[in-house]
Amino acid sequence: MKTLTEAPITPPTKEIVNKTVFSILFTISFTHLLNDMIQSVIPAVYPLIKTNFHLSFSQIGMITFTFQLTASLLQPFVGFYTDRTPRPNSLAIGMGFTLLGLILLSFATSFLMILVSVSLIGMGSSVFHPESSRVAHMASGGQKGLAQSIFQLGGNAGSAIGPLLAAIIIVPYGQANIIWFAFAAILAIAVLFRIGKWYREHLYLKNFNKVKLSSDFSPSLPKKRIIFSICILLVLIFSKYFYMASMTSYFTFYLIEKFQVSVQQSQIYLFAFLAAVAAGTMIGGPLGDRFGRKHIIWVSILGAAPFTLLLPYTNLFWTGALSVIIGLIISSAFSAILVYATDLMPGKVGMIAGLFFGFAFGMGGVGSAVLGRLADHTSIEYVFKICAYLPLIGIITGLLPNIEGRTRRS
Repeated sequence: MKTLTEAPITPPTKEIVNKTVFSILFTISFTHLLNDMIQSVIPAVYPLIKTNFHLSFSQIGMITFTFQLTASLLQPFVGFYTDRTPRPNSLAIGMGFTLLGLILLSFATSFLMILVSVSLIGMGSSVFHPESSRVAHMASGGQKGLAQSIFQLGGNAGSAIGPLLAAIIIVPYGQANIIWFAFAAILAIAVLFRIGKWYREHLYLKNFNKVKLSSDFSPSLPKKRIIFSICILLVLIFSKYFYMASMTSYFTFYLIEKFQVSVQQSQIYLFAFLAAVAAGTMIGGPLGDRFGRKHIIWVSILGAAPFTLLLPYTNLFWTGALSVIIGLIISSAFSAILVYATDLMPGKVGMIAGLFFGFAFGMGGVGSAVLGRLADHTSIEYVFKICAYLPLIGIITGLLPNIEGRTRRS
């Protein structure tokens, strides 16, 4: 008796391939929520550990750099390997590294132990993102922008919820209470085992993509132009995530220093920004499917520039309001960028997802380290004035080819 992976491609199977599996999309999105909620605990407790361990801004930046480096370096290699040899159980195994890192972080007694803890959490992330992106792609039914947005929505929602929970659970009661987030990791492991089972039973969807359904797009561009376009997309990722690093790592310090708000109040403002990021992510993918991804990339990155340039010169109310507007606009780019890149290189979903997630995390880490060093030598306010110019890099979107990357549904 033939297994599902050995079954021949037939018209009924094509109908299945063209069907969007929303149950899987929302389930993998939920695990993305748990994964990124756990990760967001790291910057959320920066004010606490900075005080407890008498750290400088440079050391805070080094913590982010260590986490983002381990979360970024392995991702392209994991994606490249699993493009050829799928490993459905790797999702749950990766989350196991995250669980171990959380436990160590809750009991860390030195700066070095903090670095080891966050590196383990980063390693878990490096496995989770490329493989879970492939699951979302397999379940998309051709609606790749929508699928990526649903997947990203979970991650950004988790990133928004994490600081809020940290303000309630960790900040008032101390570092040891980080251990409560281990239950989220355990839940994610259980769900990911189920996702891994679906992944294994539906590997024919991955194989089917290689023969190019009509819903797939393959641009007739020379190899050099494709490589050039990928480089342009990576530069856009640099501008987006360097700016995001200033917000996720230092926005709370900026609010505390400039407006003398409490740590918990600053976490509320960070939550509002990250919630806007989650909402913007959900909007970006479907709009890219409908209007073209290049247009969404234009609007998302360059369109944020007027608001980022204004933010350092406003009062507390408008700082909060502008941060929400910036979050909504700038976050809509990632899904469009990722799907645009997979359109440029069909059949390389894992490698592309690993490259772009890895580069995004890497730029976030480098950005945090560089900006922390800059803050030590100048001020947090100066950092935000400099970072305000980063979205202007979005002008280079005009160098991207005008490929038709929209999914057409009958």
